[in-house]
Amino acid sequence: MMGKKLVKSIREAIILSGLKDGMSVSFHHHLRNGDYTLNMVMDEIADMGIKNLTLNASSLFDTHASLEKHIRSGVIRKINTNYMSAGLGHRISEGLMEEPVDFRTHGGRPRDISLGITPIDVAFIAAPAADCAGNCSGKYGPSACGSLGYAFPDAMYAQKVIVITDCLMPYPLKGWSIPEIYVDYVVTVDAIGNPQGIVSGTTRITRDPVGLLMAETAVKVIQHSGLLKDGFSFQTGAGGASLAAARFLMDLMLKDNIKGSFASGGITGYLVDMLEKGCFESLMDVQCFDLKAVESIRKNPAHQEISAMQYASPAAKSAVVDQLDVVILGATEVDTEFNVNVHTDSNGRIMGGSGGHSDTAAGAKLSMIIAPLFRARLPIVTDRVSCISTPGRDIDVLVTQRGVAVNPKNEELILRLKDAGLPVMDIRELKQIAENITGIPNKHVHSGRPVANVIYRDGTQIDTIYSMI
Repeated sequence: MMGKKLVKSIREAIILSGLKDGMSVSFHHHLRNGDYTLNMVMDEIADMGIKNLTLNASSLFDTHASLEKHIRSGVIRKINTNYMSAGLGHRISEGLMEEPVDFRTHGGRPRDISLGITPIDVAFIAAPAADCAGNCSGKYGPSACGSLGYAFPDAMYAQKVIVITDCLMPYPLKGWSIPEIYVDYVVTVDAIGNPQGIVSGTTRITRDPVGLLMAETAVKVIQHSGLLKDGFSFQTGAGGASLAAARFLMDLMLKDNIKGSFASGGITGYLVDMLEKGCFESLMDVQCFDLKAVESIRKNPAHQEISAMQYASPAAKSAVVDQLDVVILGATEVDTEFNVNVHTDSNGRIMGGSGGHSDTAAGAKLSMIIAPLFRARLPIVTDRVSCISTPGRDIDVLVTQRGVAVNPKNEELILRLKDAGLPVMDIRELKQIAENITGIPNKHVHSGRPVANVIYRDGTQIDTIYSMI
């Protein structure tokens, strides 16, 4: 059978898969802004005249902005995703689609796939290395992207699975991630993507004094929380201030000889440094954020690949996020109830998504937001965020350059931080300080029709995003 899996073209694989009008197709985003595969496949599907599809993509980046033509032509009817950058997001906010986008989380997506809530007819897996039977990995080949964690549920639960690779290896592929037992067809192409595009967005430590001050304060919060001790577990994002916090945390852990258990999530070279210097015993990697992380996961057995289900699915019997001590997260807006928005800008236009934001906030013992008090003369703290991405009950601390606000539910933490001399204040005080500097902005008023539903990790809808016109 394995010899019959290898087909000559994407079109032949699509024909053999039985893809028809009204079905669902899925893609993963490990090549991020360097991905070629999604556009290549959707162009082929359009040329074949197939329409009315549901697109289930773990994330969509600016490189996927050409999907607009397939939406307008009726090839794509519905989109399910965890993140959508501004390129396509702004078009959606302008009312491009008749049916609202469903935004899930990195844990909610595998949950709903595994429960049959969002069934997948045909999954397309961009694999940097594969053999003729479909054993595949992201660790090897010219397009190596590291972990394939977000593709695991697609491979396991789709009716048909097509592996697309630009590096066909002899059978059996050594060190495979997704095994042949899930794969129906294998296609070779010239290139599935450009791995340089993995490094999209900010993946360098900030040099901005405001960002560095917030990072230093964030590490002091961790230091005095009572959680920083042997066995400590940690996750942070790839933003400049978050990476600075990781660097300052590494210095503190080395100074005090603290041996952590693991760091998780999207892995950067800075977390690789922490692993190699002995700050952590292991990295639990669902996605590589830079090429240093790709090299590490290929060479270091302590750098472990995990599926999106193991990472964050509330339908799994256990998940990594539930073992986290501390997570550092970003925000577009935070309101006085500690609700956080990472889906839209201050005008209500789509430019992001939860990803693992609300999953890690729910699981970690201490979930911390790092954000400047204002951006472009707009205060970050507001009475009510434009969109609730992560509910306030799951957020513990907001760190800004002017002060630290602690969710009132955490009375012990408030006392600990005050005793340590940190500038703890009520979140409404931070709002007032910002407005004294920027003035009170005019709040966007919802006047259009729904263009997106924000679905929490447990499947409940927690907010709606409306069109701009």
